[in-house]
Amino acid sequence: MNRFENKVCVVTGAGSGIGQATALAFAREGARVLVADVNVAGGEATVNQIAALGGTAIFMSVNIAEQQQVEAMVARAVAEWGRLDCAVNCAGVTGGVSAPTHEYPDAAWAQNVAVNLNGTWFCLKAQLAQLLKQGGGTIVNIASAAALKGHPNNIGYCATKHAIVGMTKTAAIEYATNNIRVNALCPSAIETPMIMDGRLNLRNNPELKVKFTNDQAMKRMGRPDEVADVALWLCSDQSSFMTGHAMTVDGGMFA
Repeated sequence: MNRFENKVCVVTGAGSGIGQATALAFAREGARVLVADVNVAGGEATVNQIAALGGTAIFMSVNIAEQQQVEAMVARAVAEWGRLDCAVNCAGVTGGVSAPTHEYPDAAWAQNVAVNLNGTWFCLKAQLAQLLKQGGGTIVNIASAAALKGHPNNIGYCATKHAIVGMTKTAAIEYATNNIRVNALCPSAIETPMIMDGRLNLRNNPELKVKFTNDQAMKRMGRPDEVADVALWLCSDQSSFMTGHAMTVDGGMFA
């Protein structure tokens, strides 16, 4: 099934984890993919994997916290392939620390705001402008289960992921009659480098990994491809009457 044959898709954070899985999934279904990431080695590896599948992709080094780089990313996709059909905004950070709110470092707060909040806003703004020019398209913003509940000791991440849902719902209403759909995905614990090797370091913290696993009714962590599959569905015509949703991919965490 090639739901995205000759469609043009931009995926940020596509050098690893959910973003990489999403870029690969789009390519398998015929899309031309702009792979964007600050991680050059990871982004180039994604492009190489797509080439090995027989797909079409280009890599662009993009720091979404820099508005000009985001605008250049959208312009590059249009220059390369003439349009933009789908965007999945995956790039994000955790802030790298765990601390209660009164001790939470200003630097970690600022990093979360710069990337998760401002970066997603810059992506959304540039992508919407292009979709308006050409008469429609779809956007999926990757939020988090932490966008729907409190997340102790990580207020920066929790607050900015909540904000992504707010931006998503606002844009969905504003552009619903312009043939533009905007949705958010809220994954729970997914086996990605961010959660396994980052702030939480679950790879070396088996007790904490068990806790995260037990928070989900299915008693396991999710896989990046399981989130990617839902992102593609939200970008496809199969979800043509859906916009403004914050859809959980959570193994039953919110059941």
